Amino acid sequence: MFIELATDRFWLKEILREDQAFIFKGLSHPDVISFYGVQYNSLEATKAQMKWYESLQEDNTGCWWKIVDKASGEPVGACGMNYYNSIHEKAEIGYWSLPAFWKRGIMNEVIPVMIKHLFNNWMLNRLEAVIEEGNDSSIKLSEKLGFVFEGKHREAEIKNGKRINLLMYSLLKSGVR
Repeated sequence: MFIELATDRFWLKEILREDQAFIFKGLSHPDVISFYGVQYNSLEATKAQMKWYESLQEDNTGCWWKIVDKASGEPVGACGMNYYNSIHEKAEIGYWSLPAFWKRGIMNEVIPVMIKHLFNNWMLNRLEAVIEEGNDSSIKLSEKLGFVFEGKHREAEIKNGKRINLLMYSLLKSGVR
């Protein structure tokens, strides 16, 4: 059973197949994907992402939510956990929002609720945030939430034909505020 979460202004709801157009809108937007590891160039291609969300739940390797504005009912972004490893009690978090909703404190509001839920309901000791170098907004958010910078993975991936550096941040259960 999927657990929905809530904050003062937002619902965190299960991502369903009928959300495919919204997911495509986000993961094809040039501003969103500039620092995001996944992108799609067609609605049809986004089916792979929808299957991935489903497989996380089926395989018990994570969970993702769509972030829905309570006032308007409009989806504004997504957040979640993946790469859950029960043996090592760790996972990676991720999030994104549509640019029209940037700088409104959305992630500052929803990510702490998600993190508390994850630590309380999954066998977790460690959450990781892998952030592309230059993504200053995500770096600031991670540090504000208590994530600790652990180091740089130099030229760890190739994106748009260029080698990029990834920054590793982590939050331990003992450090959750």
